Order: sequence, then C-alpha cells, then structure tokens
Amino acid sequence: MRFDTTEIARATGGEVFGRLATVDGVSIDSRVVATGQLFVPIVAERDGHDFISSALRGGAGAYLTNGPLEGGTAIRVGDTAAALTALGRHARNRLPERVVGITGSVGKTSVKDLLASAARTTWRTSASIGSFNNELGVPLTLVNAPDDTELTVVEMGARGPGHISTLCGVAGPTVGVVTVVAGAHLEMFGTLEVVAQAKSELVAALPASGTAVLNADDDLVAAMAGVTDATVVTFGRIGGDVRAEKVEMGDDLRARFTLHSPWGNADVRLGIAGEHQVINALGAAAAALALGASAEAVAAGLGDAQLTAMRMDLVTLPSGLRLIDDTYNANPTSMRAALQSLASLPAGRRIAVLGTMSELGDGAAQAHAAIAMKAHALGIHVISVAESRYGVTGDDAVADPTEAVDRLDALRLLADDAVLVKGSRSAGLERVVAAIRSR
Repeated sequence: MRFDTTEIARATGGEVFGRLATVDGVSIDSRVVATGQLFVPIVAERDGHDFISSALRGGAGAYLTNGPLEGGTAIRVGDTAAALTALGRHARNRLPERVVGITGSVGKTSVKDLLASAARTTWRTSASIGSFNNELGVPLTLVNAPDDTELTVVEMGARGPGHISTLCGVAGPTVGVVTVVAGAHLEMFGTLEVVAQAKSELVAALPASGTAVLNADDDLVAAMAGVTDATVVTFGRIGGDVRAEKVEMGDDLRARFTLHSPWGNADVRLGIAGEHQVINALGAAAAALALGASAEAVAAGLGDAQLTAMRMDLVTLPSGLRLIDDTYNANPTSMRAALQSLASLPAGRRIAVLGTMSELGDGAAQAHAAIAMKAHALGIHVISVAESRYGVTGDDAVADPTEAVDRLDALRLLADDAVLVKGSRSAGLERVVAAIRSR
C-alpha cells in the first residue's frame, strides 16, 4: 500500500523531517527492505534503530524513529511499535470491507493459505505472509496489502487473553474463522476453556453484518455462536453447513472429496498433503462461499493451494525416499495428524524424527508419552531429538539435529522408505530436512 510521509505522520502522530516522500509498503527487517519501502525499527532483543542506515542503503524510502535522525526522510514518533499499529489501523480504513480474521489452536496458517488460494479465483486477495499473526504481523499484513486489494486474509495468534481482541481493534475483520481449540500453548493459557475464551474474542468482535465461520466438530468452537450477533456458518467432517463427503486419499496424501454447501456442491482435489487438511479446506471454503465465491471457483482454488514452507511438505527425493517436512511447529493435535499421514503412505519403513512439543504446561510429559504410544501403534520407528519424554532409548534417542542425521545414515534409508520430520521451531529440525535433501 502506498503512503506519503505526510499521511504517515498524520496517522501516527509523528513529525516529518526531510523531503516529502511516497513509500510503498513497510518492512521491519533492514536485511530484506525493498526499494521504496518504509522502514520501521522495532526495539526488542536488538534495537532496530541501529539498522536505519543499513535500511537506507538497501533502498528504504523513509523511516520511523524515536531517536536521532540519520539523514533521508524520517518521521519521528513517540514509539515505533505503537506507530506501526496506528499505521496498520489507518491502512485497514483504506481497505474494502472483506477482511477475514483466522484464529484457532491449530491450522491457522493452513486455513489462511487455503482461503487465500480459494479467494484469488474471485477477488484480488492479499494475505498474511508466513505466520505473521501477532502485534507486529497483523499491521504489517494490512499496510503491505496492494492498493487494489479486494479481500484481505489476516491470521491472528494469541499468547493470552485479550490479545486477539487487540488485534481485531487493528484489523477490523468482518468475517472470522475459528479452526479448533486444542492443547497448544497451555503453558500460557492454563486450560482449554481459557484458550476457547481467548479465541472467541475474534467472534465477539465481528459486526452484526459480518459472518462467524465455526468448526461444528469442535464443541468449544461451535459454542462461540453464542457470543456474536453476526451470521454463523459452520463447517465440519461430521456436521456443519459446509462439509466433505466421499473423502478419498491418494498415495500423494492429497484428498479428494465432494464439497457440499448451501451455495452449491463441487468436486475437490486438494493441492496440499494430509487428510487433516480436509477440515482446514472446509473452513476456508465456508468463508469464501459466505463472501460470495462460487462452489466451482472455491474448488479450483483449493486444488491450486500451496502451504507456507515447512508445513506438511511432502516430496519424493531422486532416490525414491519420501520426506514429509512439517518442522514449523508441533503440538499434540498436529503431531497426531502428521503421524497418521506418515502411516498412510505406502512405504517399506516409516520413520519419524520428532523434536519437542513446547509450551504444553503441566501436561507436557503425558502429551509426549501419548505421541510415542501413537507412533508405536502405527508401526512407526521414532527417533527422538533432545526430548526424553517420548521415552525413546538407545541409539534412537539423540541429542541434536546433527546426531539425528547420523542416526538416519546408520539406518541406511532405502528408496521405499518414508520419513517425517516434525517438532516445535525451537527444535531446529529444519536442519535435518536440509541434510536429507542434500543427500
């Protein structure tokens, strides 16, 4: 989105120094700032003000600051993070009413990717990059939407009660999708009921003219219909207004099904892997259909969808080995789904390289043990990486990703083997994936 520096100053309560300039989009990372963007230095573990000169050399058209001026065009503000939020709110006021917020314990990014693909068949669509879903990511999504955007998809995460409500105050969603309430991040929330209350803030923030898209198969999500005056549309494998019938899985883990809805039916072949993605596709389809897309257009978009990197990325390597890269994050719900996907692959051996599932609170030990039992029941060979709570012993209990690669080498992977690599981001298991691919 294009802004001139006078407009930015007005939106943020700042003061312009230097020549009038027009910027196109915003970056908070001086390493990737694009020519003509506004650079916003964020003060966190490192002070972004230290990188203003680097951003200017990289082509930034202007920058925010609450410190010394460093040449170029600057807008001095009291707090750069607060100014980014204010600019995001200003950008939202320039966007059309079609703004979809997505939240839930699991599946937010997948639904975002699926909805963006489904919506692009009908509208010029902008969506969050990666998992930009916090107090920085949401305003960045809004300010970086192209000027001709007709529909915006905004992912919303939370680290505690009140966070999503705050994000809604910036994004102003008119449609809200809630995927599922599950035991992710219990270390911060405490109980599932508190998680549900936090996620319901999206539904409560919707205008009466809006639409709440709720998972009918999750009782805690379905109950959120009681906190909104918006129209409620449900989706689910078991029930719901929008549902899948005749689900079939291919050897490539891509699902085929018939999409049924009040707006029409269509045959779908998902462009992404994993049976658990069917429910995510239904949530995306329900939002797109409720906004006015045709069932045929939605089906086409779901077939073309691609996920953000490191999420159920199934590849067949030149050797024939099949590799599932699901290293972006992990919790009990997504871990069970990934193991089930691995088990359904035709393979001689099925091996799961598993890292820790973080932020599970008091139930962490039990959750890890349950995942190990699930893998054993499915006949999956587990290599645990720096996580004793899976109960794995001997050579299959390794200390770090490098040792995990060594253990896989010792197993002498064959062409008909299949390997899943999954853990929370802190586990760093993308290094295992990179090593397997390089071989």
